[in-house]
Amino acid sequence: MGLLDNIYQARERIKNVAIHTPLMKNENLSEEFSAQVYLKREDLQPVRSYKLRGAYNKIVLLSEEEKSRGVVCASAGNHAQGVAFACNKLNIKGTIFMPVTTPPQKTKQVKLFGKDKVDIVLKGDTFDESSEEANQYCKEVGAVFIHPFDDEKVIAGQGTVGLELIEDTTNPIDYLFVPIGGGGLASGIITVFNQLSPQTKIIGVEPYGAASMKTSIEKGVNTALKHIDNFVDGAAVKRVGDLPFEICKDNFADIVLVPEGKVCTTILRMYNEEAIVVEPAGALTISALDYYKHQIKDKNVVCIVSGSNNDITRMQEIKERSLLYEGLKHYFLVQFPQRPRAFREFLNDILGDNDDIVYFQYSKKNNRESGPAVVGIELKDPNDLIKLEEQLRRRKYEYLYLNDKTDLLTTLL
Repeated sequence: MGLLDNIYQARERIKNVAIHTPLMKNENLSEEFSAQVYLKREDLQPVRSYKLRGAYNKIVLLSEEEKSRGVVCASAGNHAQGVAFACNKLNIKGTIFMPVTTPPQKTKQVKLFGKDKVDIVLKGDTFDESSEEANQYCKEVGAVFIHPFDDEKVIAGQGTVGLELIEDTTNPIDYLFVPIGGGGLASGIITVFNQLSPQTKIIGVEPYGAASMKTSIEKGVNTALKHIDNFVDGAAVKRVGDLPFEICKDNFADIVLVPEGKVCTTILRMYNEEAIVVEPAGALTISALDYYKHQIKDKNVVCIVSGSNNDITRMQEIKERSLLYEGLKHYFLVQFPQRPRAFREFLNDILGDNDDIVYFQYSKKNNRESGPAVVGIELKDPNDLIKLEEQLRRRKYEYLYLNDKTDLLTTLL
């Protein structure tokens, strides 16, 4: 039996658990890109992500003996919630390993969906480290490991997203933007579209700081990245699954890498303009539209919004990353003269009418003519940075621009 047949069967198994999510035309995006842009709203699932599909399909197929041993998973959040939901629904004991860096909102949601059927263990700084701990625990206690993406039954569950897209579209989909983390969702969708809509161009989307699929395809072998940016936590893995890699490697029309700051801009835009809450991974595909603005004109385009499990406590960081990416916030290490009115002179001489100091940290040094201050300035127009630096040089301020020195900036703030 082929994977597509398994996807059809998975649809029957999960139909009373995962909902058939709407495919909604977005008028603002459609107008902006002169295309028919639709959002596949997986953020509206009971656990607010598509991960419920694969987790439930895998667990419900376990034998009674396997169910009696309990299940274990490792997840940055969404897969954990899907497993927890399935455990509670099927009355199976589950142990959920999550990275220490997981937002508190996600750990609370796991307990909410799993109730007394799940225990949470926080281990490791990344998904990969947490996964190693979970696999070791499985060996020790004999539980069944539920992989978030490198498993055919999980892929079959995620592939039901593709069946719904085929069912819900009256006109062929020209471009389909799919987020890539470990590759489970992309594998399922590719399997469906290769056979049912081969003319559709499938564009994979990864965070710039975790380009594990693109790197692996370019090298021709599944490759683990040494370092990743964990910000897009639902799609940041060092290594994609072996099975997803084999399915995906020859089947993407393209893979787009989206900077994390651009993802943040999209999150804020979707909230402010559409009243839609998306997590970083859920904003990936919408963020990628800019890179295809010429190709998608007059086309039918679908973006999969994979999830909405965003922690409200991250909003300040999201805003900060967005401003930095848009060129609207800049940090400097400025040497200030140690005399009265020095700061006032800086305000009068350096800042433009629309510039605003949003951060200032000064350290006075005894017996010195000057002392360093970290200054954060927010602009109305990114082009104003040129005038700002011209003024600094004209007034002979010694300064160091910090935006492109991430490690130093993180240390100083």
